[in-house]
Amino acid sequence: MATARTFGPEREAEPAKEARVVGSELVDTYTVYIIQVTDGSHEWTVKHRYSDFHDLHEKLVAERKIDKNLLPPKKIIGKNSRSLVEKREKDLEVYLQKLLAAFPGVTPRVLAHFLHFHFYEINGITAALAEELFEKGEQLLGAGEVFAIGPLQLYAVTEQLQQGKPTCASGDAKTDLGHILDFTCRLKYLKVSGTEGPFGTSNIQEQLLPFDLSIFKSLHQVEISHCDAKHIRGLVASKPTLATLSVRFSATSMKEVLVPEASEFDEWEPEGTTLEGPVTAVIPTWQALTTLDLSHNSISEIDESVKLIPKIEFLDLSHNGLLVVDNLQHLYNLVHLDLSYNKLSSLEGLHTKLGNIKTLNLAGNLLESLSGLHKLYSLVNLDLRDNRIEQMEEVRSIGSLPCLEHVSLLNNPLSIIPDYRTKVLAQFGERASEVCLDDTVTTEKELDTVEVLKAIQKAKEVKSKLSNPEKKGGEDSRLSAAPCIRPSSSPPTVAPASASLPQPILSNQGILGDE
Repeated sequence: MATARTFGPEREAEPAKEARVVGSELVDTYTVYIIQVTDGSHEWTVKHRYSDFHDLHEKLVAERKIDKNLLPPKKIIGKNSRSLVEKREKDLEVYLQKLLAAFPGVTPRVLAHFLHFHFYEINGITAALAEELFEKGEQLLGAGEVFAIGPLQLYAVTEQLQQGKPTCASGDAKTDLGHILDFTCRLKYLKVSGTEGPFGTSNIQEQLLPFDLSIFKSLHQVEISHCDAKHIRGLVASKPTLATLSVRFSATSMKEVLVPEASEFDEWEPEGTTLEGPVTAVIPTWQALTTLDLSHNSISEIDESVKLIPKIEFLDLSHNGLLVVDNLQHLYNLVHLDLSYNKLSSLEGLHTKLGNIKTLNLAGNLLESLSGLHKLYSLVNLDLRDNRIEQMEEVRSIGSLPCLEHVSLLNNPLSIIPDYRTKVLAQFGERASEVCLDDTVTTEKELDTVEVLKAIQKAKEVKSKLSNPEKKGGEDSRLSAAPCIRPSSSPPTVAPASASLPQPILSNQGILGDE
């Protein structure tokens, strides 16, 4: 596996590049030669037929005045014979080595492209990117579209800046690094997507490469996937402007993303808080961030770094390894929360952390009880599919929520109970007609059945009271003796209006997209 070069001011001398012809293969009626290019710890393969070498040679003779007899001669008779192919492999390797030795500084553009430097080599990558942005940069910025770039390209730019070389070593103004820096200063929407496994034909593990995002000065939205969050620098430079952030398949903790500098300090607190006790650092908050998607990572806890995102309205932590819900009481503006497909087994005290939540996705967890949901009075959408809820009594915990409109309970044990839908709807009493269960609108026939179930239940309650007069009398005497005090956690008399919610960067299945 290829390792990244030193990421910082202390750097080793740049190693010489090598090219070896390591084999060949017959394609249709012609032979293709397999070239292995080595640049430090990075290696990749390129395939070319002899005619490609010939074209390369003609251009180098014309542009760089190299010896026209340097290339092994063309053969017509027996061109695909094993002996000729093996000899040509050796001769072509010598040819490439002589070319690389002849141009130790800046590799000629035609040779660089022949050896795929624009895909795998630092100078070639940055030159190709600079030329692309020279030609299309203004158009891309004017369109306001998301600009997609790979970790290898960002790594190359970072390395190029660390080298301290002239921004236009090739002499071609189109490939000047300044075109990249001008573009990144003004870009608003960025997407960085790595690849799983080796990149292209190389041994480069792109998702492990370090890179620096501080060259971006105006970002409003960033999407990062299949990178290593521990190796990403400079993202915090976008705190003043960044409103939407998505980091997926990249992180093992929230701190890695939100407060990477935390590892440098024993104790830290967010800027603007009242300091208590010894604090070694005050960290600025993400003052513009309202949408955060950290789904599909390996996050095991909601850590204290959430203190740095006080304006968050939409938070997606789905497809992680969360066991409990912690620290969300710091997010006063949170209205949309996705905790689906984690390892949650208890919701006790959830209302103390989610005071204003409107959409809550808890699908795909280990929940058997819903008792912690009974005081989420602003809740409008609730997804509970793919859990372990067995008892219909559990639904009573959400049956009295005054704003609840969408509920999903599919793929729970109770969903196979006969007349499941009407029995669930009956738990909502007079609001049964306002509730959409499992993405299906309640029918008039179901409402009629609900009324029958309610009547039967009421009759049972009356019969129970009549058959236990002594118990009823005892209860009445206790009730008359106790003062009537309205609990502070009682639901509001007027249901709060449902506000429109921010949309996630990457949509998830289920009720979250129904608004």
